[in-house]
Parts: sequence; C-alpha cells; structure tokens
Amino acid sequence: MSLRHRNSSEPAMSDAEDTPIAKLQQRRWRSVFATIYSSRIFVSLYMKVINKKQIMRSLSYIAVNIHDGDSSDDRLPSLCVDQKTLTEVVREKNLETLSNLGGVKHIAASLETDEKNGISANEADLAHRIDVFGTNRYPKPPNKSFFSFVFEAFKDTTIIILLVCAVLSLGFGIKQHGIADGWYDGGSIIIAVFLVVAVSAVSNFKQNRQFEKLSKESSDIKVEVVRNGRRQFISVFEVVVGDIVCLKIGDQIPADGLFLDGHSLKVDESSMTGESDHVDINGSNNPFVLSGTKVTDGFGFMVVTSVGMNTSWGQMMSSISRELDEETPLQTRLNKLTSTIGKIGLAVAVLVLAVLLIPAITIVVVAIPEGLPLAVTLTLAYSMKQMMADHAMVRKLSACETMGSATTICTDKTGTLTLNEMKVTEFWLGKEIVDSISSEMAPDVHELLQQAVALNTTGTVYKPNTRSLPEISGSPTEKAILSWAVSDLGMNLNDQKQNYEIIQVEAFNSEKKRSGVLIRRKSESATQVHWKGAAEMILTMCSKYYERSGTVKAIDDAESIELGKIIENMAAKSLRCIAFAHAESPEDAERVLQESGLTLLGLVGLKDPCRSGVRIAVEACINAGVKIKMITGDNVFTAKAIAIECGILQPDEDLNEAVIEGVQFRNYSPEERMEKINEIRVMARSSPFDKLLMVQCLKQNGHVVAVTGDGTNDAPALKEADIGLSMGIQGTEVAKESSDIVILDDNFTSVVTVLRWGRCVFNNIQKFIQFQLTVNIAALVINFIAATTSGEVPLTAVQLLWVNLIMDTFGALALATERPTNDLMTKPPVGRTKPLISNIMWRNLIAQALYQVAVLLTFQFRGKSIFGVDEKVKNSLIFNTFVLCQVFNEFNARKLEKKNIFQGLHKNRLFLGIIAITIILQVVMVEFLKRFADTQRLNWGQWGICIGIAALSWPLGWLVKWIPA
Repeated sequence: MSLRHRNSSEPAMSDAEDTPIAKLQQRRWRSVFATIYSSRIFVSLYMKVINKKQIMRSLSYIAVNIHDGDSSDDRLPSLCVDQKTLTEVVREKNLETLSNLGGVKHIAASLETDEKNGISANEADLAHRIDVFGTNRYPKPPNKSFFSFVFEAFKDTTIIILLVCAVLSLGFGIKQHGIADGWYDGGSIIIAVFLVVAVSAVSNFKQNRQFEKLSKESSDIKVEVVRNGRRQFISVFEVVVGDIVCLKIGDQIPADGLFLDGHSLKVDESSMTGESDHVDINGSNNPFVLSGTKVTDGFGFMVVTSVGMNTSWGQMMSSISRELDEETPLQTRLNKLTSTIGKIGLAVAVLVLAVLLIPAITIVVVAIPEGLPLAVTLTLAYSMKQMMADHAMVRKLSACETMGSATTICTDKTGTLTLNEMKVTEFWLGKEIVDSISSEMAPDVHELLQQAVALNTTGTVYKPNTRSLPEISGSPTEKAILSWAVSDLGMNLNDQKQNYEIIQVEAFNSEKKRSGVLIRRKSESATQVHWKGAAEMILTMCSKYYERSGTVKAIDDAESIELGKIIENMAAKSLRCIAFAHAESPEDAERVLQESGLTLLGLVGLKDPCRSGVRIAVEACINAGVKIKMITGDNVFTAKAIAIECGILQPDEDLNEAVIEGVQFRNYSPEERMEKINEIRVMARSSPFDKLLMVQCLKQNGHVVAVTGDGTNDAPALKEADIGLSMGIQGTEVAKESSDIVILDDNFTSVVTVLRWGRCVFNNIQKFIQFQLTVNIAALVINFIAATTSGEVPLTAVQLLWVNLIMDTFGALALATERPTNDLMTKPPVGRTKPLISNIMWRNLIAQALYQVAVLLTFQFRGKSIFGVDEKVKNSLIFNTFVLCQVFNEFNARKLEKKNIFQGLHKNRLFLGIIAITIILQVVMVEFLKRFADTQRLNWGQWGICIGIAALSWPLGWLVKWIPA
C-alpha cells in the first residue's frame, strides 16, 4: 500500500515492515520484464527463421525450461534443431543447406554436443533426446503366428495326398458299411493327419522363435562413443542424436551423422548406393555419413544427427524383412532322398491300386518319409541352442552341418590362438636394450619418442584426475604402446596434442603395415614426420638410427644386418616387433610424408601370449584329420614361434615347405600353388588377397574350408570359405556380417567345439536316416507283398500314420539330442564326396529291415495257426511287434559302428524319456483305442511274444556289426 493512498487514521508502517513488500514487488516486476524480454527474443528469432525460409525446429517441439538457481546438472538441452531438416540434409548430401544451417560445428552446438567431450551421460539428458528424436531401433515385421505354420504344413504335398486318400476312404467306407461304422478308416486318417500337422507346426513355430532370438542377439552390436569426455562402448540401440561416435576400419556406422574430425576416412556405401567405389569422408567436400555403411580406411569422429527410422538405412529397411528360414545343403539332399523314396512308393501304389484302394493308401502313407526334413530341423535347432552355450552363435543354419565336413581350418593368430592382450616387454634403442628409460636416454630422444607415440595413434588416454589410473582405448597394439609410453616414458597425451598441429595422416592399413603423421609445433613453421609399423618394413625406410646417448649413426650394410638380427631374435621369442622412425622436413616441403632417409627412433617388442588350451585344441583337430593353417600378418619368425608354441609346427621338423610368406605364395604359378597348398601350414606377412587366394586354392583342391577372421580385410576370405567364423569380441561388424558363425569368446578352442558339434549334427542325422529308412523299407515290403498276394494289408493307414507320428517326431527328438562324444574327433572328416548313406548304414538297416519283414510276414501268413488266434488279434500282434521293433532298433541307431549301444545312455535322459513315452502311447493305442487303431486287446503272453521278438534286434545288431562294411 503506497503512502499516498494511506488513510490518515492508519498508522504509518515502519521501514522494517515496508522493506520486504518493496523487494517482493521488485521481484514481480523483474519476472514480468524477463518474461516479456524472453518472448521478444523468441519472436525475433522466429521471424529471422521465417525470413530465411528455414525451419530450425517445429513449434510442437518448442519448450521453455525455467530453472531456479544454477542446478545445471538437471537442465535439459534445448535441442533447437528440426529433425526433418537434418535427415534431408544428410540423406541428400546437401552442402548448401548444411552451410545455411551454420555448418557441422553449429549443428553440433545446437544439439548441445561438445566436440571433444560429447554429450552428457546423465539419464535425464538421454531420455530427453530419445523423447525428441526417437530411439535407434527399427520396427520389425510382426512375428508369424502359430496358425500360419499350421497353414504351411497343410500345403505339404504328402499331407494333401493323405487328405485326398482319407476323403476317398471315408466315401467308400460310408458307402460300404454305412455312416455309423464306415467313417472309422477315413476319419482316423484325418485325425492322424491333423496330429502330424500339429506336431510339424509346433516344431516350426518353436524353431522360428529361436531364430528370432538369435537374430536379436546378433544385431545388438557395440558402438564406441564419447560421453562426458571419455570413450566408452554402448549398445547400438542406445545411440542417441548428438552422440559422438568413434569410427575405425571395419566398423558399421550405426546412424546418420556428420563428420567432425579424423583422417583418411573412407566408407563403403555399396549397401546404400550400390556403388563399389569407396567414398572419402571429410569436413570440406563430403561430411555426410550414412547408417549401414562400413568404414574401410582411416579413422574419425561423427556427430549423430538421425537415429532409427529417421536414418537413410531405416527408411530403406522399413520395407524389408529378414527371411530367417533357409534350406540347407543337407536338407536339399534329404528332400531329394525323400522325393525318390516317395516316387518309388507311389509307383508301387499305382500297381496295387488295381488290387484294392485301401492298400494303395497305406503304401502312400508309409512310402513318403516326411520325417526326414523334420529330423534335420530338430537336430539343427537343438544344436544351435547348445552351441550358444559353448560360445558359438550360428548365423546361418547350413553352417552347423557344413562344419562337420570341414577338412581344413585357416586361422588367424592374434586374438584367436593368442589372448590379444599385448604388453611391451622389450625396448631397444639402436643396438642396445633399455631397461630404465628416464635415466638412460637422451632428452631429445625421449621427447621424440613421446611425439611418436602420442601423435601417431588412433587410441586415447582418459584420466579424470591425477590419482586415478588412466583408461586407455584403441586396438590391442595401440593400447599396449600407449600404456608403455604413459608408464615408462611419462607421456602426457593431451599435452602433446595441444603443443602440436597434425597436418597430414596416413592411416594404418594391412597392405603397408604402417601408419604415418606429418606434424608441426604450433609455435614453429618447420614440420616433422613420424612413422610407426612393422619393424622390418620401417627399417628399410631408415638410413640412420639414434643411440641411447642421442648420437645419430648411419646404417650401413653391417649395421642393417645387425639390426635385422635384433628384430629376428625378438620375433623368435614370439614378440611382435614395432619400430618408430622420424625425420625433419623443410619449411616449404609439400604436405607429403617422407618415406626414405628416416632416422630409427627405437624398437618395442610386444608379447601376446597363447591362450590356454590352444595346443590341446590344435592337437584334437590334427588327430581328427583336419589340417590347421595359420595365416598372419606378422613376420615369418614370430609366426614360426607362435605356430610351434601352439603345436601347428614341430620344432624338429623341416619347415622349408611348411612356412612361407604371402608374397612368395602369390608369386607361385597356379600349378605350383596347387602342388604346394597341402604342405603349407603357416603363411606370414600375408595380405587379405593372400588369404583369399589360399581359400580358393584349397577349395579347388577338394577341401571343405573353414576360415576364422576378425577384421574387415578378412571379409572376402570369410565369404569365400565354406564356413566363415568371425570373432565376437575383436571382430568388426563387416567380418561378422560376412561369417556364418560368430565365436563369442574369440578362442580357437571354441572353433574346435564348433567342429565337434558339426560332426555331431551330421552323425545324428545319419542315425535318424538309418532308423527312418528301416521303418519305411520294412513297412513298404510287408504291405506290398501282403496286398499283392492276399489283397489285404496287415498294417492299416491309421496304424502307419501312428508309426510315422511317433517314429518321425519322437525318433527325431531322441536321436537329434545326442551330444558330441570324443569318438567323433578320432575319425577322418566327411569332406565333399562322402555319401550321405554310408556302407555301414546300409549294412545295419538292411539287416534290421530283413529281420522285421521275415518275422512279420510269418505272422501274416502263419500267425493264426502258430498262436491260435483270430484275424483281428493276428493283425494286432503284427502292428504291436512292428512298433516295438522300431523302439528297440532306436537303441541300435544310437551307435552306427560301436557294438556297445548302451554306452553313455544314462547321460541322455531325454532319449530314455522319449522311449518311455513311446511305449506308454503304444500301450494306450493297442489296449484302449481299439476302434480308432483297428486293434484288439492282447493278453500278457501275447505282449511277451511281441517284446521278445522285438528285443532280438539287439543281438542281431551286435552280430551284424562284426561284418566289415
């Protein structure tokens, strides 16, 4: 209340009472003023945008955040950028629009992204970015329903034939016996067909779910980003707009973005544009980076501008769904086998059709072994699930079975045979080994070495405070060298980068095996060049070397030989030898890295120890008849040392033909390569082309080749191989996409596990084929002979459908779930030419089939007089004995060659459970479903006869296995 309007009767307020009211009114006026001022600023900015015809952000996204105090941690970024504009700029690669928006740095600032430190990693900031720009996920097509699998099962040719036969049987039965009794045969077939369809649909439905799960796991890759100033790996699904992503050779780019910084960055955009040429990415002409493309050279950093469905890849993928079902080579062979048997059965059915319709139907039912594809599916699905537990993720179904046929494995060294945990164990200055760096090295040499490491690297050192240990990121080699430089040289990476300007970079590649950098101190004009790489290659570029005292000496022939011996001795101790070289350039020199006349700064030896268990795994492969060939980029001495340590080579053998270099191999004539390929076990200093050439020659020589690889340069060989195995930890996304199986722990021991499982898959399928063909041949012969001689069949269509149901489904489950045994690794590989049905299998199945045919035909023609029973009981005896013969023969099928069929039986509880369920269901079928199965109840004696005759298949199987096959 103002004093002017105060009533005279009211007492005047004291200063103490008036002061708070004045302050309150002052705050209110300031608040009003701030609001009006803020509104005018927003209006002004809006008019500027309208006048330029650029919409920086849709109005629906504008938000004003008012904060009390300085609680900056809770402040959400304004993100005043329009997503649609960003998406179009990157997708259309529009430099003009990018320039109008202020360039890459202005967009990064608008996204509140610090060029060095990235975005904040607090949950509120990340959630806000996801709310505004979306997540980095793509909507998947809806999962196929169970009923779609039911519908597909009904489209099967066999099922259609059976349904037609069922309808005919139903019609004839009703016409002949009336609707009350005539529907049983046809109706029973229909019910049995629906049971078969249900089982098939359930199996395929579960298989599809498992594939979906594997697909989800394979797509969840790790991406390296910068957040809060530190490099860290996150899931590709967690990448948000504004993130700074680190790009290096082999990476698949996770989102659309703009190039921030880097050198020699090249990208393969063939997945988006179809063009095979690699595209240069830079800050001037082409800063646009598209998701789904792959880095082929150099390194760099990008700021993410679009994620998920807003990216170019997302828009393309929105109309594409990944087809997970695929037919394997073995399935193709099995389908041919099924088709052949089916055709024979149909031909027999046509002959019998003239005799009686119903026998023709039963022969059609038994002739087509539709359980074979089901058995393969169950075997592969079970094996894939078990292999995941053994650190192997199967990306392509065919790889499970193909691996069982492998005759040669071409393996990497680093990370597969070794731990890929590099550590510097030796340092040489000139011809002297150095133990204590700080006290035994000239200051100028010490400074040059720090430059050589800090400025010629793609790795980083993050140290949040002086007391904490540094976090070092990069490749294993980079991490080892950086760790050594920080601890032994006392290097400060940030200080070096602040004092020097990087002018030109030649990124490391697998061909030249070196990297170089042209630098200039910020206070000077003279430039310097630093090279780092494989020691023997860097040595050829040097004409001088530094001694410990800082003296520079010339490298003559004698010195060159002596330095070469040092490198050889280090390699003989399994050390990877890396050299540093330096040269000063004149002020007016071109921006070209000098490649000769350099001064050798020093040599470091990095030790990468062999993995535990690798030697045993290599011996297991060799004992299994699988040849191991190590292909590495290291020099021949390091390669020899590691190969001997792993057991690929023996120290006392002649290694002249076993160990070669890549250049030597590629210079062979095609005839020489084919002649020498089997003897070569180690190829050193190899290029990606050499590895590909090796795989091609091995395949031409008849080998089934498996290849391990982790780099982008391994992709051609991984694709060319029969089975490509990529590394799940160190492997690039390009390598994983090119492979069939991902080894999740990067361990060669897991490669051997995959080989064991592959052989187990093939062996299990062979077991089921032997078992299934025994059933089909016996039933076909019995019904054919009975139908052509007497016009009647002992096994009805319903009974045979029942046999098919329990034998195909349960039999497949029982035999498909046998786990790998050590016996599998004592046999030679299957290779390309070995037949699916071996002589051993023919011997076993023919013996069992002949036994069953002989017994059951005797029952058919003499059963009534032998057992003193009527026709109904005789047929029930035949049906029961036939089923029990298959149950007992299932034990024989467990071991194709071994006489002891019960070995390891107690470990397979699923097998025993399936046998028990089968017997219980058979009892129910005979004793309680008489009308459905057309059977008669049997007494205890008759059950004993059935069991006794069926059990004779065990001693018969034991005797037959004495016959050489």
